[in-house]
Amino acid sequence: MKTDLTDTTSSKINKALVLGRRAIGTPAVGMVLTLVIVTDEENAYDALKAANEASREHPSRTLVVIKRVSRSPRDRAKARLDAEVRLGADASTGETVVLRLYGEVVDHAQSVVLPLLLPDAPVVVWWPVNAPTDPANDPLGALAQRRVTDTYAAEQPIQELTARADAYTPGDTDLAWTRITPWRSMLAAALDQVVCEVTSAEVEGEEFNPSVELLAMWLADRLKVPVRRSKSTGPGLTSVRMETSSGPIVLDRPDGSLATLSIQGQPDRGVALKRRETAELIAEELRRLDPDDTYATALKFGLERLDEEAATVAPEAAAPEAAAPEAAAPVEAAGVVESAPAKPASKKAPARKAAAK
Repeated sequence: MKTDLTDTTSSKINKALVLGRRAIGTPAVGMVLTLVIVTDEENAYDALKAANEASREHPSRTLVVIKRVSRSPRDRAKARLDAEVRLGADASTGETVVLRLYGEVVDHAQSVVLPLLLPDAPVVVWWPVNAPTDPANDPLGALAQRRVTDTYAAEQPIQELTARADAYTPGDTDLAWTRITPWRSMLAAALDQVVCEVTSAEVEGEEFNPSVELLAMWLADRLKVPVRRSKSTGPGLTSVRMETSSGPIVLDRPDGSLATLSIQGQPDRGVALKRRETAELIAEELRRLDPDDTYATALKFGLERLDEEAATVAPEAAAPEAAAPEAAAPVEAAGVVESAPAKPASKKAPARKAAAK
């Protein structure tokens, strides 16, 4: 059931929700939270589709706030609110209200949303794109217990991580962090199978993917070892390699679907580690509404410390490469061709490639 309201108010929208529930025969409210989605017209469809799928696990009232851009000064001076109320099959298992704000009301979205929140129910605000730098101080973010952003959709994802760390408030979270939950679970389970000490680690993934940095900072914070971040063609995270006293532990996912876990002294095993859709990520975030302390400590670890750790490890790996030209120079100067010393250098190259993977 859909009801379109033009140039309306929050009280009229509430009245339409009550009448709609009576019309479809469900006067009782059986929802557990209010999900506020702040987006633009371009991304509203995909965000609402993901929220509807997540509402099958978490029945909720979904409020989609779309701030329309007024082109002329006359339009910007005139405030208008249009709404579309969806109930029943059109709103999955909950209720959906699509709010389109025009003119001056764009700067006062919290005044429109506040009367529509479910009473005595938690509030979650999600910015699929164009999230504020400090979500807790945003007028809409101040209404919520949880604030969900996605640095992967930012113009400068890696710089955005630093800004998120500086402005972090308990209750903030990031879908870039949610994407690495299966990776963290698998790596923790792998370390439980071996009695060893981790000496270093390397995380490999595509460029401009904040999930790679977050996983590297989480490993560095938890294991207290140097962690290097290296680049690959993707998709997403492709490999994690941990050097331990019992041999390397490698979790490799080259195709974005099936991963291979390799542990020294054990047969390789396949692991289902597919890239998840946005609906699954949102559903996971709605399962817990308390502050994520693990995310906070990983985020505040600092990207610059990753670079510092990598700088201390990189010279050791580059040392054999630098030594080979120096050893070859005297031989060429003397005009003597020696084949025996050249063989160890050629054998070391594949070992360095394996370590890079």
